[in-house]
This record gives sequence, C-alpha cells and structure tokens, in this order.
Amino acid sequence: MEFALVVAVIVIALTFDYTNGFHDAANAIATSVSTRALTPRVALAMAAVMNFLGAFLGTEVAETVGKGIISIPSGEHGLVVVVAALVGAITWNMITWYFGLPSSSSHALIGGLVGAGIASSSVVLWSGIADKVVIPMVLSPAIGFFGAFILMTAILWIFRRSNPGKVTRGFRLSQVVSAAAMALGHGLQDAQKTMGVIFLALVTTGYVQPDDGIPTWVKVAAATAISLGTYSGGWRIMRTLGRRIIHLDPARGFASESVAATVLYVMAIGLHAPVSTTHTITSAVMGAGATKRLSAVRWGVARGIVAAWILTIPAAGLVAALCYGLAHLILE
Repeated sequence: MEFALVVAVIVIALTFDYTNGFHDAANAIATSVSTRALTPRVALAMAAVMNFLGAFLGTEVAETVGKGIISIPSGEHGLVVVVAALVGAITWNMITWYFGLPSSSSHALIGGLVGAGIASSSVVLWSGIADKVVIPMVLSPAIGFFGAFILMTAILWIFRRSNPGKVTRGFRLSQVVSAAAMALGHGLQDAQKTMGVIFLALVTTGYVQPDDGIPTWVKVAAATAISLGTYSGGWRIMRTLGRRIIHLDPARGFASESVAATVLYVMAIGLHAPVSTTHTITSAVMGAGATKRLSAVRWGVARGIVAAWILTIPAAGLVAALCYGLAHLILE
C-alpha cells in the first residue's frame, strides 16, 4: 500500500508539473507572440527547451518546498497528505485555466500543502511561509511593476530621437533573448517545486534522507513533465496576458520580460524563495504598459487577475483539505 501511494504521489506530482507547464506557458511567451517577435509554435518550442534546462540550474526552491512549508508525519499518512495537496493544486490550476486567469501554480501548490497540513493536523511551518512565501509574494510583483516602468521609461528616453521603425525591429529581435531568459527562469522556479513535493514524499517513506540531495531521476522527470506541458500551450491564458491587459509593442515586451526574468533568478538563486512567475510577469507587463498612459492598461482585467491571486492560496487550500478528508476516509 505504501509503495502504491509513493507511485501515486509521483504520478500526480508530475501531472501537476504538466498542468503547470501549459498553465504558465504564457508567462514566457505571451508578450513575444503578441508583438510578433516569435510565432506561437516557435515560441512554445523555445520555452519548452529553456524550461527543461532551467530545471537543472539549482535545487534551492525544491528544498524550500520540500522542507520549509509543512512537516508531515512519516508513512502512509504523510503520503495521503501530499496527495491531497497535489489534487487541490491541480484542481485550482484547471479552474483558472478554464476561465483564462493567469493565477499562480506555485501558490496553488503552497496553498494545497498548507490546506492538507491543517486538515491532517500536521505541523505548518508558518515562520518559513512568512519568510519564503508571503514576503516574496508581495515583493516580486511590486519589483516587477516598478522595475519594468523604470526600464521602459529609460528606453523611451534613450531612443527618443531614433527611427521608430528601426527601434521596433531591434526590440523585436531582442525579445527572442528576453523570452528565452524568462522561460529559463520559469524552469528554474516552477520545475523545482514539483521536485520538492516528490522529495517530500520520498523522505516521508524513508526512500531518501532529509539531508540527501534531490535524486537525478526526480530532476529529469520534473524537467520533462513541465517541458511537455509548456509545449502543449496555454492559449486561453496567453490571450489574457498578451492582449487583454494591454496591447504591447516590442520595446515594452522586452522591458517586461527582462525585469521579470531578473526577479525570478534573484528570488530562486539568491533568496531560495518559490515566487510566482505569473505574478511577476503580469505585474511587469502592467508596469511597462503604464508608461504609455495609465488608461492604456485595462485595469478591469487586472482587477480580476489580482482577485485570482488573492484567492489562490485559500482556495487551493480548501480543496486540498476536502480532498484530505475524503482520502483519509478511503485510504486510512
């Protein structure tokens, strides 16, 4: 029974990783596609490759997710908690994907872990959540918005006397690089979160020790799942991020992608914080767009996205708690 649950956790975790890929594919490529810097298929293929490579750049975020969110009991009981957390996260991903809302897969997973942890009377590491989740959750979109606003303002000033056509062509080419950097950051952040959950399940059952590193097969499996999910695309969310918030030009697309990618690298490598790629790029798009004029940003759409952000952790947590109650009755 325990081995079967371990296999189930791994399969469900990789399913979550896959949904994360197609749910968050828009993060890396929506701006490049909307500005016609890349065609959709080329952009998706590039994003899939960079997601795969990004998954191998470190394990800091995986260790935070695996050790810093909840402390679950060992054995089958702990595995049931992890299963419930994953089902809660996947359910919220599918709901927001259906409605085209770019919510955070990262926070859905964290909400699922917390909800299942509370329902199962496991120890929730609130201090770790505050340091590694809540503070970065607030900081990353703020830095994304103001960073993109400042960078775009600088670009406008530097190229104020340049030929508009040449500038547009130049930034369209530059967007290939910035989109690739964004996709690499997405792999660095989001593939590691799945690694952390699988590692948590393996520690729970004694297959690895808490001080062991992430096994290579876990890295390869997580990287492959998120890459396949990315290549399958997330067209509903891509339309929201690329066109419904603001109609971007190549310069603003480059500014938003560059700032968002930088935030992802700093948070993952420097602070070991599992931040949301969705929150970061969406805020950066708003910041770059606001340099046109504040009314250029469709704030009504933005309000709906922010509402989804606020709801993600509690909603995924509630679903996970309900799943735990059901799984507890059936499996335990």
